[in-house]
Amino acid sequence: MSIDITNIKKSFGRTQVLNDISLDIPSGQMVALLGPSGSGKTTLLRIIAGLEHQNSGRISFHGTDVSRIHARDRKVGFVFQHYALFRHMSVFDNIAFGLTVLPRRERPSAAVIKQKVTRLLEMVQLSHLADRFPAQLSGGQKQRVALARALAVEPQILLLDEPFGALDAQVRKELRRWLRQLHEELKFTSVFVTHDQEEAMEVADRVVVMSQGNIEQVDTPEAVWREPATRFVLEFLGEVNRMKGIVRGSQFHVGAHRWPLGFTPAHQGPVDLFLRPWEVDVSRRTNLDSPLPVQVLEISPRGHYMQLVVQPLGWYDEPLTVVLREDHVPVRGERLFVGLQHARLYDGNNRIQGVDLAQSA
Repeated sequence: MSIDITNIKKSFGRTQVLNDISLDIPSGQMVALLGPSGSGKTTLLRIIAGLEHQNSGRISFHGTDVSRIHARDRKVGFVFQHYALFRHMSVFDNIAFGLTVLPRRERPSAAVIKQKVTRLLEMVQLSHLADRFPAQLSGGQKQRVALARALAVEPQILLLDEPFGALDAQVRKELRRWLRQLHEELKFTSVFVTHDQEEAMEVADRVVVMSQGNIEQVDTPEAVWREPATRFVLEFLGEVNRMKGIVRGSQFHVGAHRWPLGFTPAHQGPVDLFLRPWEVDVSRRTNLDSPLPVQVLEISPRGHYMQLVVQPLGWYDEPLTVVLREDHVPVRGERLFVGLQHARLYDGNNRIQGVDLAQSA
């Protein structure tokens, strides 16, 4: 079941929450709405579900406009962060609830309901807990019950609002792997809200990065990570080094050093340079690719690589974060040399051009 979101605007009073949002979600995809608090991601999810109504724009499911259709008639499953289970009902009855309250003409027989719930309990690996109550379950078990309840009515679309946000880190990892496997098995269309970047990158087919009611980028996790479309995406996702400098003619100046750009930008004056820690070339000896001296301040082992905080020596005031993949383990105070690979220059929010600042002029 595809979802087409067209020119959605939403405000609460004088506060504009969504600004002309358009997004196409193909059938069978799992899409993450990723962004900081206040970006509008949860409001957009609730509008898709019919729990909120847009001021203008259209929501379509597989070509059918559902903008004026009540939430209960959209055939959407919704999973909340805090489970929203009925405390006085057993696990079995919680999962069966959506089926038991269907209109009489649509309601399955008791035997069919039992069969469906039994199958769902097996699917979410909770058959042995069917008679327990929510208070007797762990957080991860409660979330599986909530997901099974949403799936019981066979929704065409599954929506999840930070489904793992209330769980500890290890349980989150286990559940998101399990959810991805379930998605592959059932092939439902799903949209989930998260502020957890790792979660979005691991689970989603596509990531929608949002900020202040706008969509900044829609792409695969790999593309969003490697090729950020805007300065916001670049700074929001993962770690990034930022250096202030000045463009003069065809050269970039930072501190006591300058580098040729290979072109003369239209913008002349102050700029910001960005590069990821792994985009910094690091060497134990000075060379053409790594001419700039730094001193090691901090060392953080990360398994197959070392993450270092280094202080530029004589060419910039602020420390940088870099990645070292060599077998050599540096010590604090050791001198290394770096080159600024794949750096991005920005004039405000406008990218100037990708540059390679390896050799000083």
